[in-house]
This record gives sequence, structure tokens and C-alpha cells, in this order.
Amino acid sequence: MIKNKWTAAPYLVWMAIFVIVPLLMVIYYALTNDAGQFTLENIFMIGRYSSVYGRSLLLAAEATIICLIVAFPVGYFLSRLDGNKQHIMLMLLMLPMWMNFLLRTYAWMTLLENNGLINRLLGVFGIGPFHMINTSGAVVLGMVYNYLPYMILPLYTAMTKIDHSIVEAAQDLGANTRRIVTRVLIPMSTPGIATGITMVFVPSVSTFVISRMLGGGSNLLIGDLIELQFLGNSYNFHVGSAMSLVLMVIVLLCMSFTSSFDESEMEGVI
Repeated sequence: MIKNKWTAAPYLVWMAIFVIVPLLMVIYYALTNDAGQFTLENIFMIGRYSSVYGRSLLLAAEATIICLIVAFPVGYFLSRLDGNKQHIMLMLLMLPMWMNFLLRTYAWMTLLENNGLINRLLGVFGIGPFHMINTSGAVVLGMVYNYLPYMILPLYTAMTKIDHSIVEAAQDLGANTRRIVTRVLIPMSTPGIATGITMVFVPSVSTFVISRMLGGGSNLLIGDLIELQFLGNSYNFHVGSAMSLVLMVIVLLCMSFTSSFDESEMEGVI
């Protein structure tokens, strides 16, 4: 027992320094003013930015749903490949992630600009140009592109555990494709779905690089507001801490929802 305690000591110290202490500092600054007095004014001020919070939740939900729709068939396809082909496809899937996050987003700026590659290609056929950059659609596209692997990998991992004979048995019993997906694949891959939703929604709702580069100044998200409070001209870290605290509550609620959904679905399957 003593040996196990000493083994966990470095981890506990790390958690205390880099997780618990910063969290306590955020809570302290969120609930105090410049004079160090307790106040809820910082929390109440967030009501002014309710539209930004709503936009952030909406765009993050849209990106998560699109990622789920795209990733589900891809995850199933990968799980049914042979060993070598499976490894090659996984490597190709992760290949864009080896590049810097900013470079990948800059690449989409080049593609979506009014004089970008997409509009130039459409211009060859006499179509466009279309205004695609600095729109909410561009922000969602950037989220989907950057976070799609985080949805595919959990689904792939869950689906590799599904015995293919179960799908074959459902087909022998007369189940069509829709019934196989809704009655077999989705219930049995629920842990991967819940994990994927969490891994995509959480970074999407808190991102600020994608919204700044692809959305312009008219598509601010929660992450942009927090950055402006700490690094912008306003420099009000009390309000910024309050925004961060509210964002953490939102993230915890989403995670508790997905975990409860996961448990209830698995009980139904079992």
C-alpha cells in the first residue's frame, strides 16, 4: 500500500499544481472584484453576451452532428478492413493531424477566400464567386475538419468489438440496412458515440482560433470573448474568469449528459 501511494504521489502533485490550483484561481477571480471583495457582478455581466454563448453552443452542436453523421459509416468501414489495410487507413486518417493546427486552418482560408482556389475552380465553369470566408458555415467547416478524427477513432474502437456474425444474423432474420444500423450498430457502439460527442463538442464550443481565422469579427465565440478579456484591450480577468467558469459548467453538464446516455443505453443492450 505504501509503495502504491508513493507511485501516485507525482501524479497527485501534478494535478494539484496544474489543475486544482488554476481552477481555484479561476473561481476566486470570478467571484471577486479588483478590491478582492466577494461579488456576483462578474457572473451577471455574462448576460450581455448571451447571444455569443448561444452561437457557440449552436455551431458546436452543428459541427458535432455533422462529425457523427460522417464518422459513423467511416468508423464501421475501418472496423471491417483487414489488419494491414486497417493500419494504412488509420495512418491516412491521422496524417493531417501531424501538421500544425494553425497551418491546417490557414489552408482553409486559402481555399475559402473570394479569390481562393475553390472560387477559381468554380469560375472555370462560369459559377460564382461565392462568399464563403468569414461566415458561420466556414467556422463549422473548420471545426468539422479539425475535430472529425476525434469522432472517428472512438467509433472505430467501439465497432471493432462488434462481432460481424451479429450483423450477419440480423441480415438472415430479414433486417434491412436501416434496422441493422438503428437496432444493432448504434446501440452497440453507444460508448464510442458518447466519447466522440464529448471529444468534438468540448473543443468546438471553446475554440477561438477557428472562429477568428475563418469567421472574422462577426462570428465571435466564447473562446474569443475569454481571450479578449485576458489579452485584449479590456483586460478584465475577473470577467474573463467568470466566463471561463460558466464555460466549465457547460462542459461538465454536457459530459454528464453523454455519460448518463451511455450508461442507460448499455443497460438496454445488456
